[in-house]
Amino acid sequence: MSGTGEGAERGGGEREVRRARYAVAAVFAVHGAVTGSFATRVPWIQDHAHVGTGQLGLALAFTAFGASCSMPLAGRITHRFGSRAALRGLIALWTLSLVLPSLAPNLGTLCLAMFAYGASAGTADVAMNALGVEIERRLGKSIISGLHGMWSAGALTGSAAGTLAAHLGADARLHHVLAAAVLTLFGVGACRWVLDLQPAEEEEPPPRFALPPRSALLIGAVGFCAVFAEGASLDWSAVFLRDRLGTSAGLAAASTTGFMLTMAVARLVGDAVVNRFGSVGTVRAGGGLAVCGGLLIVVANSPALAMGGFALLGLGIAVVVPLCFAAAGHSGPNPSQAIAGVATITYTSGLIAPSLIGGVAQATSLVVSFCLVTVAAGGLAAFAGVLRAGDRDRPRLSPASAAVPGPRP
Repeated sequence: MSGTGEGAERGGGEREVRRARYAVAAVFAVHGAVTGSFATRVPWIQDHAHVGTGQLGLALAFTAFGASCSMPLAGRITHRFGSRAALRGLIALWTLSLVLPSLAPNLGTLCLAMFAYGASAGTADVAMNALGVEIERRLGKSIISGLHGMWSAGALTGSAAGTLAAHLGADARLHHVLAAAVLTLFGVGACRWVLDLQPAEEEEPPPRFALPPRSALLIGAVGFCAVFAEGASLDWSAVFLRDRLGTSAGLAAASTTGFMLTMAVARLVGDAVVNRFGSVGTVRAGGGLAVCGGLLIVVANSPALAMGGFALLGLGIAVVVPLCFAAAGHSGPNPSQAIAGVATITYTSGLIAPSLIGGVAQATSLVVSFCLVTVAAGGLAAFAGVLRAGDRDRPRLSPASAAVPGPRP
């Protein structure tokens, strides 16, 4: 009887973890869809707020600034409310914040809107990645790239809808209100099945604000390079095609969609690639592809060549950030703190990238700005070796034993 009971408990645990995996994947997709919905309407938001290229770069920098300020709080929030309730509230704040940027009539209000938008994005990001690492730990195999692939698939879906809206000349305010309503329902609904991890009674709450642990610094350097290239492409690809190559708003938005498409495909197959070639080899090869894509963008004299460059750049950097989060989560006793540390560093790259790209473009041109993006992509190959520590520390658990739920680490 005891054996039967243990088998039933284990089977139930396995089902719970599998269900939680799909639920977290859905949350990742919703999170990405918000980003995609926003990115394709950046030119409309720029025109509505009456800001120039340099001012737009400043406003976009407030996104990463808000995220960097809020992410260290994610562990405290999860400890206070539990992982399920915390993620439910944080994802709702993130989806609803989509409406704010398109409502901003000037630079000041746009900066405030982007700060709130980024703050809600960052805390939700840490919470869902920590759950993804915990599920990966219990399954005993890599799944984090696939989860980020769902994020990219969601971003692709959101950007495709944004491309259509831009092509039709739709008002971004109406577009974003409708998108926020739908995504909030999906996101909150999916949280019903995520793991409900609660702290042990004797566990001390994490500090309200904690500096990144030492293990996160070098891992974060790799993520810094990738997010710099990713953020520049997401925020500036449509502007690059419109202002540099004179394309229509619809075609400019399609460039962002193409970039997200290659990232989505690469991330969905990324776990198999990493398991075969290792984190270091995968990131080094990806850095080479990203450099080639950056060079294509710099020399592009046609929309097709530039869009090909953005697609190749997306392919090269796609799996880097998921591997950084996984390495951080497996490298220490507190996954949320380590992930928050790496995420803070990578979002700092997002803080630097928009303002730097916009400032350099204002002083010189967007071509020179994307030369910096190409250099950052080259940094992936230089720093990829630090991810080896995360692979070495990753626990190798059997799916059966790992599936039985336990307390939050």
